[in-house]
Amino acid sequence: MEILEEDDRIRNFDVENVGPCGRKFKEGDLVIFYDEKDKSYSQKLTPHGKLMTHRGIIEHNNVIGKEEGELISTNTGKVFLALRPTLSEFIRKMGRKSAIIQPKDIGMILVWADIYPGLRVVEAGSGSGALLLALARTIGERGEVVSYDVREDLQEVARKNAVRFLGEIPNLKFKIKDIYAGIDEKDVDRIILDLPTPWEAISTLKESLRPGGIALSYVPTIIQSDKFVKALQEDRNFSLIETMELILRTWNIEGLSVRPQHRMIGHTGFITVARRIKR
Repeated sequence: MEILEEDDRIRNFDVENVGPCGRKFKEGDLVIFYDEKDKSYSQKLTPHGKLMTHRGIIEHNNVIGKEEGELISTNTGKVFLALRPTLSEFIRKMGRKSAIIQPKDIGMILVWADIYPGLRVVEAGSGSGALLLALARTIGERGEVVSYDVREDLQEVARKNAVRFLGEIPNLKFKIKDIYAGIDEKDVDRIILDLPTPWEAISTLKESLRPGGIALSYVPTIIQSDKFVKALQEDRNFSLIETMELILRTWNIEGLSVRPQHRMIGHTGFITVARRIKR
């Protein structure tokens, strides 16, 4: 491939080492394209589809059959890096109707709630589906995720995001119901609450979470966490209660410039976990 002078400025692109490094793209794949300034564009590949940018046009037919990680030329000779989007990349660009749980907190939730293949997980509420995507992908084919919400319009956004990123998933279910009034599932392994008043769901947790199962709450303020923790302690059917938050700071390392990024993701939410015990 002929590389123009402007392409010498592509950051993080090692042209000689970018080669076959993944599966070939096929029709229907979701692809994220990065230009030399790290600006990204996301599209699903379709026959005769086109990505229109101010740096030129990329024909989808020129991407189908190529390996992930290749540089793709536009009709004006500019190049873009073609990749499958990571979950974090997809979440930052996906459609939404509500605030989302940030990727940094999603990673913490997956670990502290101990999510793994085969689990039965209940989530409330669905929101725009950011956490739901991570749960559905982690529990695998043998597990099940049931997402509750009282707003059908939000669930429709979450459903579309799930299909766009993961495709149709038979073990992902949506239900319109107020989880404060109880849920249909019993003896579930995990219940994750993304609700404003999680302390009002204590009875639901007791009735539906198996002994040894994990309840997790995600709320924006410490006052909400305080109320939830005190409700768990007062109920005495939960133990090993912990509350935490995660502060993320990225760094800029480029030439002689080694410094923290001027913008950082500070506080986003508080995570409280508890284990269901049997009395």
